[in-house]
Parts: sequence; C-alpha cells; structure tokens
Amino acid sequence: MDVKQLPTLAVLSDYVTVCELDGLKVVRVIHPKATAAISLFGGQVLSFMPTGKKETIWMSEKADFTGNKAIRGGVPVCWPWFGKAAEPSHGFARTSEWTLNEHRENDKGVIVSLTLSDTPETRSIWPHAFHAELLIEISDTLKVSLISTNAGESEMQVGGALHTYFNIGDIHQTTVTELGNEYIEVGERKPSTGKATFEGEVDRIYTQAAETVIIEDAANQRHIAVVNQGNNGVVIWNPWQALAEGMADMANDGFLTMVCAESAVYDRSVTLQSGESHTLSTEVICK
Repeated sequence: MDVKQLPTLAVLSDYVTVCELDGLKVVRVIHPKATAAISLFGGQVLSFMPTGKKETIWMSEKADFTGNKAIRGGVPVCWPWFGKAAEPSHGFARTSEWTLNEHRENDKGVIVSLTLSDTPETRSIWPHAFHAELLIEISDTLKVSLISTNAGESEMQVGGALHTYFNIGDIHQTTVTELGNEYIEVGERKPSTGKATFEGEVDRIYTQAAETVIIEDAANQRHIAVVNQGNNGVVIWNPWQALAEGMADMANDGFLTMVCAESAVYDRSVTLQSGESHTLSTEVICK
C-alpha cells in the first residue's frame, strides 16, 4: 500500500494526517523513521514501512474497505475473544469504528491512541461495560498495545489477538522459530520442534513460545523479530491454496506472500475485576 497516495481529509500535525481509503477514514503517519496507515474501522494497522526498508505488513489486494466486513490483512484486533469462542468470530472490535483519542510525536516517532467503549449494540453481543485502548507506536519499530479495562461492576473474561499479517517474499522460503515445544492444532496438543515451515495449510496455537519469535524471510533477505507480551500463545497461520481460493477477499495466490504470527490470549483466560486492566502487545522489529 502506497500510503502517500491516499487523499487527505485533514492535517493534524507535521507527521499525522487523516486520509480516505474507499470511504474509510485512515490515520496516516509520514515520519522520518517510518510511514504507516491505521484504519479507524477496526482500529487496524494497514501498513508499516521503516524508512529504507520493505513493507512489513501484508494487505490483500482484494481486501474489502467498504466497512461491511473485516479487512483482510494488516493487524486485525480480535477482541474480546479469539476465534469461534462466541459470535461473531474473533469478536466485534475488528468491525467496530474506533475513535482517534490523541497523537503524540517527536523526532523518535509517533504514538497514536485509539479508543473503543461499550454501546447498546456491543452489550447485546457481550453484556459488559468496557474501555479498550490501542496504543500504536511508530518508529524504527512498530508496537501495538491493546489495553482492556473493565468499566463495569461485575468481573469479565477476555481473550483476543493482534492478528498480524506479515509481508514475506515467498512462503516456501519462510521459517518461524522460537516457538517452543508444544502447539494446539484442531483442539489437539502436539509436540513441537520450536520451528514452523510451510508446505501446506498451517493453523496452530503455540502455547510455549518465547517472548520473541523470529520470522526468517529468506526471499527478502531479512528476518523479523516479533516481541509479544501479555499473551499465552502465538498463533501461526497460512491458509494455503485451497482456502485462499475460497476467500472472496484474497487472491488465489495471496497465501504465497503472507504469514500470520499473532500475539494471542486464545482462551479468554484473562479475568478482570471492576476497574482492572490487561495489556496485550506485539512489537515488530525488521532486520
């Protein structure tokens, strides 16, 4: 995505503007350290390109930007649950309109804060008062932090994931390491070598991964360190050809240039009492 070509709606500062993408409002960052784009629909990072380096985030060339469905690619915010724990799948945050709360900047980078709070519509899906904040820190690295706060009187259980799609040169030449000795696949726990390679569909939750996992992107001659905190698993996903062909918002060969490595609380195991908060984060470092 060429973020510099997006039509400008409003100039907020020297480095931050609000732009339009097929009707969606996008916060655009153009800073000496990096460029980035963040959709207010879904609170979703769509692009992160450190200066002088390749695009880090994968976006589907057929992604739907109408606001009628989740955006395929970027960093979807799966919250307040991950997967099919309830309806809708992956929660409602990724199809909700977030609010631009504030932005701060200096010579080192830009921090964008987005917020989401409960509404009658969310309470009909999930009967809790909440406040969620996304802190997106853009510099030589990208850090996304999801802060969940219980704004009600009764306890609530939350899960979720920062479902990062990484842009890679060739999935056949990609390896993810530091994944620990166990993963869950189709509900079954299996032993792991700590490394994932790709010769077909992969959809696994690694439950013992290191805080930092490494994506070896050999085709682009780089490796990407992904530092996760507040999680209890790392989800590794590539749909492979058959699933890609069944997705209206992914090109048939789209699976060749993407891999997901997600910081996740996969089982809604975080319990928050009234006023308590939890932070789930992922930081992306390209080398």
